[in-house]
Amino acid sequence: MKLIQLRYLCEIVRQNLSISRASEALHTSQSGVSRQIQLLEEALGVQVFQRHGKRLVCVTEPGKVIVELAERMLRELDSIKRVGEDFSQKNTGMLTIATTHTQARYFLPRAVKQFMRTYPDVVLTIHQGNPTQVAEQVVSGEADIGIATESINTYDKLLCLPCYQWNRCVVTPENHPLLTDLPLSLEKIAQYPLITYDFAFTGGSLVKRIFNQAGLEPKVVLTAIDADVIKTYVNLGLGIGLLAGMAYDAERDSGLRMVDVSHLFPVSTTYLGVRKEAFLRDYVYDFISLLVPKLSRKAIFTALKATKF
Repeated sequence: MKLIQLRYLCEIVRQNLSISRASEALHTSQSGVSRQIQLLEEALGVQVFQRHGKRLVCVTEPGKVIVELAERMLRELDSIKRVGEDFSQKNTGMLTIATTHTQARYFLPRAVKQFMRTYPDVVLTIHQGNPTQVAEQVVSGEADIGIATESINTYDKLLCLPCYQWNRCVVTPENHPLLTDLPLSLEKIAQYPLITYDFAFTGGSLVKRIFNQAGLEPKVVLTAIDADVIKTYVNLGLGIGLLAGMAYDAERDSGLRMVDVSHLFPVSTTYLGVRKEAFLRDYVYDFISLLVPKLSRKAIFTALKATKF
């Protein structure tokens, strides 16, 4: 069994069992990938993949265990590499953050700007997705840090630390009838076409649940992953918007009016997640502290250490 075989195995799984896409990602030939997987199976004495002709159909039961262990081994090897880099190349490297649009647009900019000034030789990359995609990127090792609301906190392989709490507001065009019908209620909001987050994003599922618990079905005419898109279509008169309170800026959004509705919804918590077994480089700790000052290196290290017992 060779390390290259484990890398090929994990890449095939990452590429949904497509050897052609895996070979492209690995910059090698399909025949080379197939041969190494065949040698791995011969060495282990079990089939990792079930096949239909030359096509891989699924991962076998023993294959699932092997894939999980292989992924863990590769992550551990990556951590060993990072230890060396942290001592030999202290202020250079890469930092990948997975997050939702709302966090990337309204929560991260200040910390990102300061971090890039402090660490100009660290390549910082931001991947955007829904909370599930964010969590899975961190679990797989594609991202070092995940920042999202709700479902990221349900992954056993992640250490999730609370960043801050937030709630929602309604935005309307100027002179909208709701502005003279305060305080707002779920019943009043449900009377108008609603534009809000996609229910896979940023508390959207919680919003749907709160309306359903009240026996109401909101008239959702458009969903989006981007608060700016929501505000654009509110400006066009397509409906009222329901979004994170931090996404409204009175100066920038001068054509809209905002009404706080935090009395109608429970607060949501944005979490920062890292893999429990991850080795975090010094500059990763520094970025986290810039983003959330209460999350000091000592606090994060202590929390990570506690997960290993």
